[in-house]
Amino acid sequence: MKLKQALLAGVVLLLSISANAEVILEDNSKIVGKWNLYAEAAQLHKEKVELFSVWDFTNQGVIKTESEDRFGRTKTLKIDLKYAVEDGVIKKQKTPGRAKLETCKVESLDEKNMVLKCPFLYLFFKR
Repeated sequence: MKLKQALLAGVVLLLSISANAEVILEDNSKIVGKWNLYAEAAQLHKEKVELFSVWDFTNQGVIKTESEDRFGRTKTLKIDLKYAVEDGVIKKQKTPGRAKLETCKVESLDEKNMVLKCPFLYLFFKR
């Protein structure tokens, strides 16, 4: 009986660890291309705020962003941010024109979806 409980606890622990495992990037090949940033959230499973933005990750280490104000107050905002894949994570320019970088970990990634965990936000993307 104790053996079964120990095995069950081990399996549960293993599944919980693998469910929260982040994706380790070797290079930018899996993220290059256009992604629609459709939401952000303070925590992974909390309420999401809808966004209207396109991020185009280029091979040259630039994210070309196009964002629309969800309330329609401003026109389309276009900003280029530098990025690099280092140590399995995305290091992107925090503010245009400044050298400071922020680290974003890839929480999940497949052909059509990507979730990034940046310092204070989770960002949700679709192709």
